[in-house]
Amino acid sequence: MKIIKVESMILRVPLGEKRFFSSQCEFPERNSLLVKIETDEGIYGWGEGGQYGPPEPVKSCIDHVLAPMLIGRDPLDKGILWTDMYNHTKDFGQKGTYIEAISAVDIALWDICGKRMKVSVGQMLGGLRRTHVSMYATGCYYRGEDYLGMGRTLEELREEAAGYVEMGFQNLKIKVGLLTVAEDARRVKAIRESVGDQVGIFVDCNHAYNSYTAIRMGRVLEENDILFMEEPVIPEDLEGYREVRSKLDIAIAGGECEYTLYGFKNLISLGCIDIAQPDICVGGGLTEFQRIHALAAAYGVNVIPHVWGSGIALATALHAISALPLSPHTANPVPFQNEPMVEYDRNFNPLRDELLKEPIVIEEGKVKVPKGFGLGVDINEDVLTKYRTDI
Repeated sequence: MKIIKVESMILRVPLGEKRFFSSQCEFPERNSLLVKIETDEGIYGWGEGGQYGPPEPVKSCIDHVLAPMLIGRDPLDKGILWTDMYNHTKDFGQKGTYIEAISAVDIALWDICGKRMKVSVGQMLGGLRRTHVSMYATGCYYRGEDYLGMGRTLEELREEAAGYVEMGFQNLKIKVGLLTVAEDARRVKAIRESVGDQVGIFVDCNHAYNSYTAIRMGRVLEENDILFMEEPVIPEDLEGYREVRSKLDIAIAGGECEYTLYGFKNLISLGCIDIAQPDICVGGGLTEFQRIHALAAAYGVNVIPHVWGSGIALATALHAISALPLSPHTANPVPFQNEPMVEYDRNFNPLRDELLKEPIVIEEGKVKVPKGFGLGVDINEDVLTKYRTDI
């Protein structure tokens, strides 16, 4: 079997009044970079990358650098192809755009391999330990007419959080970092009061703080029984991560802005985090995810993949999580405590909810792993055409 075509595609959906804010920026649109790899046997695979920033640079990497390397190669040699792509670009692309491009290609190769061998990606990763994955809702972003989202009342925030619990979510992740510590403290307290003591809450700072302010915010989170604090400081500040982790009685998470095994080697071995959050579509694909997870397991660090993007990204994460062992093993798996979870963003996202021929579904409070060979999903071509902007 040989690769005969590598096609990258840019998708965009303007959000209009549905836009939202994190501590870092406004999200005026949903965008992503998909790649479709076709073979001479008629088997094709889908991958995704380019989720964090503009997708055009990732598309350029694929079209002009990686695709010429892949034409005529056997997609079953996915490990060899990963190494060849990385070695060809590592002098100038050890992090960022080139790794996102490699991630998209790698996921598509796994999809092809699964289809060819008539097994799912989860089975290729070691076997399906679970057919349904525990989930947590990501929501409670900043919203409103003005930049700081102050047009939103605490009561509206309480209603949003309570709505997730009514949908079946027993864990949710909320945002802090755009406002002052005092203002965000009121938001955190309002949400905790709304959902009660039995619902797990995670907090995502999106690296809004220096270590001193992160510790101040962390004290607020401790008072409200928050389970983990995500990205308290900038990704480059490993000493800041260690400082925050040493001063707080709360799990520290990070890694969505990290790349490859080498980036996670520093983050984990230096004692920066309790929870690693590689994004499979960003940090090196499924091939590198396996290595990152193995490293994390050796250090007793749990892995909860970051998920952001289209239905392809969600399907990829579900298959990866379906094969993860309990960490540590117990007779009674407990979500977050030792059972891996999937992030389920609750903002408007037609690239996830409309793009797949058969949408990914929630059953009995968990997300169902797609059945079928490879990723077990395919693209609705009409929806793809509707949101594609590079043609």
